[in-house]
Amino acid sequence: MDLSVTRKKGKKAFGKLAKVVLSLAVAATATVAIAAPASADTSAKANPIGIDVSHYQGSINWKSVKSAGIDFAWIKATEGTTYKDPKFGTNYTGAYHAGVIRGAYHFARPGSSSGSAQASFFAKSGGAWSADNLTLPGVLDLEAGCHGLNQSQMRSWILDFYNTYKSKTSRDVVIYTTASWWSSCTGNWTGMSARSPLWVAHWGVNSPKVPSGFPTWTAWQWTDNGRVSGISGAVDRNHFNGSKDRLLALANNK
Repeated sequence: MDLSVTRKKGKKAFGKLAKVVLSLAVAATATVAIAAPASADTSAKANPIGIDVSHYQGSINWKSVKSAGIDFAWIKATEGTTYKDPKFGTNYTGAYHAGVIRGAYHFARPGSSSGSAQASFFAKSGGAWSADNLTLPGVLDLEAGCHGLNQSQMRSWILDFYNTYKSKTSRDVVIYTTASWWSSCTGNWTGMSARSPLWVAHWGVNSPKVPSGFPTWTAWQWTDNGRVSGISGAVDRNHFNGSKDRLLALANNK
């Protein structure tokens, strides 16, 4: 609108212009008022962002990690039946006090001892669970070859771990793996699809390849070379497949 022309038409025209401007202002205010809930709803549905860490990340400033927008983390606790990550206790409590929803993970060594023995060691060494809004179920980390087991033996080993972990914590253990590992070492077994949430690792792609035998992924590790404030050097980064409410539901077994 050309305001110089409007001024020449006198006070009457100016009055009409004022009414139009006022009407537009009221309409804009109404639009903002309507748009605000939609914006909040979009935020609530955003996929939470996570990391996973071990002693390799050194000292972590968890408050900075939380301020960087990290919602959840899985932290290495154990390996086999004898190894405990030396940074687990510090990381686990640090994440908790910073308000990061966190859980523990166990690096599987299926060739060295039974699934039951490793699940018991994990559950008593950091893999326990409580409904406190900040604790995720534990993870069984399956990678690094088939450890000398054939596909049938590996299936039995995983189920043995799962059953023991659930008996000790009441939770379904989360499976971390890749599509290629699951194919090679279990033969695309479908036996865990109704039992365990899937945390899939697949880097450098727009969407992950889900291992055959699982309907979808719950978490996706999309890079091993991420950068996050509060952590010096590279760190694995993850997406959660759902809203913050669904992340809390996983944490609280809802």
